[in-house]
Amino acid sequence: MNQEPVRIPQRKRLPRGQLLIDGKWRDASDGATVQTVDPTTEETITEVAKASPEDADAAVAAARSAFEAGDWPRLDHEARARILFRVADLLDERAEDFALREAMDMGMPYRDFIDVIMPHCSGLFRFFGGLAMHAMDGSYRTSYEPQIRILTRREPLGVVAAITPFNFPLALTCSKVAPALAAGNTIVHKPASDTPLTALALAQVMLDAGVPDGAYNLVTGPGSTLGNALVKHPRIDKIAFTGSTGVGQDILRNGATTLKHMTMELGGKSPNIIFADADLDAAVQAAFWGVFWNKGEVCVAGSRLLVERPVYDDVVERLAAMAEAAVLGDPLDPRTQVGPLASKTEFDKVLHYVESGKASSARLVAGGDVRKIDGRGLFIEPTIFADATNDLEISREEIFGPVLPVIPFDGDDEAVRIANDTPYGLASGIQTHDLSRALRLAERIQAGTVWINTWHKYHPNGPFGGYKMSGYGREQGAEALESYTQYKTVWANLA
Repeated sequence: MNQEPVRIPQRKRLPRGQLLIDGKWRDASDGATVQTVDPTTEETITEVAKASPEDADAAVAAARSAFEAGDWPRLDHEARARILFRVADLLDERAEDFALREAMDMGMPYRDFIDVIMPHCSGLFRFFGGLAMHAMDGSYRTSYEPQIRILTRREPLGVVAAITPFNFPLALTCSKVAPALAAGNTIVHKPASDTPLTALALAQVMLDAGVPDGAYNLVTGPGSTLGNALVKHPRIDKIAFTGSTGVGQDILRNGATTLKHMTMELGGKSPNIIFADADLDAAVQAAFWGVFWNKGEVCVAGSRLLVERPVYDDVVERLAAMAEAAVLGDPLDPRTQVGPLASKTEFDKVLHYVESGKASSARLVAGGDVRKIDGRGLFIEPTIFADATNDLEISREEIFGPVLPVIPFDGDDEAVRIANDTPYGLASGIQTHDLSRALRLAERIQAGTVWINTWHKYHPNGPFGGYKMSGYGREQGAEALESYTQYKTVWANLA
């Protein structure tokens, strides 16, 4: 990670957030607002419009009109690409504002956002803008009859509702919006109610980049009312969702009556396997930051660590030392490595799992307590439980916080058995010098991503998604663009 000095802006109160509907900023129809809170200071950052189902309906109507009668779906691919490239440029130009918003809103270290998240987000718009220039083209095909030609067309689906989570607010929005817009769809975006601040800034970028009125709409508010209104809306063609498996199941049920297209990126309990022949220095680094980056609020966190017995004690000792040395603090402090949990709700949930681990047969070797910075903040120490088994609550359930159970194993077959003994299948990792073994095991592990001798590697060209109850469909890569399009076949008699 780049260690050049980064200018850190000061924390500040932001202007009140509004809804963006049909190219106009406006308050909620009933004037309702909701506060968004800084998890570091536990103080209000600003108020944001709390949209009603009526507001959701207005946003959908604007998106539907823009799709059926507006310019966006009818632009040639190069024209759309130029606008998406401008979105990417504006994201990079405004990186400091986005980083400040995400640091204050959900506790991501400012430097991590600048170094890792923003280049990925702008890269998504460049990648899909370029991809759509050729991938959206159709083709002519011959048939059994010489006078018959078959024309295939790839067309956008229509109106897409992007419902995004609190933990990577901008990145997990861009991973949906970039391919959806590139394909010619129109958008209604509903961000997580706890972390709406980068969504507001992204909506302004869309306007400034020249995305036509109504092609991109933003509604902020709770999922229980606003999200459900979008999921059930008959004029929405696709739901692109990232969040918990339970909420994803509800979305599938509620969207079934209108047969919506769905992309579901759901929960995970990802196994990371360290073999005795691994480079332990590198493997322990990958294991530690695989789970504790972004304070564990990561769907692909390596939240089950499997360690081969000959190196088990050594690995546990090294991890415990790293946990004790990790710097918790204000995400706007460049020294901070681990920020606060994003909300009081998440803080309380993670504390439950910490206490569950303490009450289990596992052995607490690091962390296990809360912290305050200047008497404030939703901080939980990086917490490690050794001698865990795969049947413990902390080993079975997605914690979404800085808690790591470490499980010993003997040999390849036991490692694979434990790794696959989960309802989830989002990500996994294998740390070993034996590349042949790593590739053999990668074929046996039931997960959408397998990292070998690394963790947390992403690129717009790499498909991302899950097996089993971690969802279906893929974000990123050409596969994502495919999921925002549909095929039409035209038969022409040339006789």
